Amino acid sequence: MTDNYLKRQQIISIVAIASSLTACSIVPGISPQSGLNQPLSKIHTALQDPAKGQINAQLPPSAKVENPTFTVPAKFQGKTVYKVQPSNNEKVIALSIDDGPWPKTTLEMLDILKQNDVKATFFWVGQALQANPDLAKREVAEGHAIGNHTWHHWYRRMDEATAKSEIDRTADLIYKTTGVKTSLFRPPGGFLNNGLAAYAKSQKDAVIMWSLTSADTDPHAKPQAFVNNVLKGAKSGFIVLMHDGGGDRHRTVEALPQIISGLKQQGYRFVTIPELLKMAQ
Repeated sequence: MTDNYLKRQQIISIVAIASSLTACSIVPGISPQSGLNQPLSKIHTALQDPAKGQINAQLPPSAKVENPTFTVPAKFQGKTVYKVQPSNNEKVIALSIDDGPWPKTTLEMLDILKQNDVKATFFWVGQALQANPDLAKREVAEGHAIGNHTWHHWYRRMDEATAKSEIDRTADLIYKTTGVKTSLFRPPGGFLNNGLAAYAKSQKDAVIMWSLTSADTDPHAKPQAFVNNVLKGAKSGFIVLMHDGGGDRHRTVEALPQIISGLKQQGYRFVTIPELLKMAQ
């Protein structure tokens, strides 16, 4: 064979390999357009994970979706919790916010929490979640913890089948909407003997009550009363009850910044309920 013939064969082989690489560079998570603009090293990383020896399509960091699971320590599974004694005696407190997601109010409260770098725990009502899925997604994206607060927010006594439906239907929608799984349950109105808490405990959920209420459902109280209730009653390891849904909560929105600033002045650090449970003695 002549040298020219060998060179032609080498060129043909190189072109074929290049064409093959181009065809294989379209992988899940990388669009054809973006793939064309990716350095070859990044495309290779997306195609192959050397540590696992398998195809591993990687999403860009900005597109990464995390679906948190809010579990509880074994000692709290199937138990009713009102407060926690932190093992290190640190001054921590957890804000819990019920009955949303709710139009306008939840959005305003999220803005306040974000401005103050505070994470809270939201207990969702299934019907409200169904009506406001985008608000729910924002709550999760901004790092707040999520709990189950039943579908209808009924107080009445229920048989096991009804209690199961109220809790499981909400849990299913929480997962379908946000990818979140939670073992935190709060019975509407704090009623522990109407069948809901019993079913939640049978599923090893923690029934989360509260140790301090803002009393923001009082129709006659002014926002400053909510502030005073929390600031005067605060203790380390307490769970504070507030509401973003179930009615007009503009007074709660008005009180929230003062509650946060007042607790910070008292030396408290804000934690979510899952974080608080993990700090228990």
